[in-house]
Amino acid sequence: MAKWTAFPHTADYAFDARSIQRNWTRLHTGDAEPLPADPEVLQAWVLFHSGKFEEAAAAGLKAGGAGITVANKATCVYASYLEPKEKNRLDLLTEAAQRAEAQAAAEPENANAWYWHAYALARYSQGISVAKALAQGLGRKIKDALEKTIALQPAHADAHIALGGFHAEVIDKVGPLIGGMTYGASKETGLQLFQEGLKLNPDSVIGLIGYANGLVMLEGDERLMDATRLYEQAAAFSPLDASERLHVALAQTELES
Repeated sequence: MAKWTAFPHTADYAFDARSIQRNWTRLHTGDAEPLPADPEVLQAWVLFHSGKFEEAAAAGLKAGGAGITVANKATCVYASYLEPKEKNRLDLLTEAAQRAEAQAAAEPENANAWYWHAYALARYSQGISVAKALAQGLGRKIKDALEKTIALQPAHADAHIALGGFHAEVIDKVGPLIGGMTYGASKETGLQLFQEGLKLNPDSVIGLIGYANGLVMLEGDERLMDATRLYEQAAAFSPLDASERLHVALAQTELES
């Protein structure tokens, strides 16, 4: 595959091992990933938070073990926000989903193995269309993996947000009746998950964006003003690392469109 498109603001996020350790709790409130003991894995996280996503993925794969999580996160973030070609994006998400599935099989108590499997499948599903993904049976896999993540790590804010997004997407695409009967999706559960995710991580830019989108999908245009306020809050956020910079840029772009 072609070289990955570079994140253009790496100079703004010049992390090293010490600064990553110092900021670990703030950087990983969303995914509840434990601070790694392996210095090679920690260095892969340095590369990730600095926006060197291709290097982070390669370093994570080389380190193995907990480094697979870094590789999967770097791949998913890059594919979601920087890869310009749709085929490449879908291929990268497929690779990440397969790696995470194998990681979860080898380490069934690893919450983020399940989470990145679900995340990669969810992004892939959006790429091929949610309706087509549901027809292929991906919806159940995503839901099961996210519920497994939360069961293993109840403080996983990002999994709450993502599962809230699953409920919202399903109801938006197939309606509350079929969504509830076939996929166990409900408006009440979706809203509760968004709220719980933001309670766990109030500084989650992607959580604010997800909640804003979910409000409109679940409750309609009467929540547009509330959604806009959430987007404004996300767009005004001061990002701590490269991935947050991408999330803030997304919010700013949506507000301008």
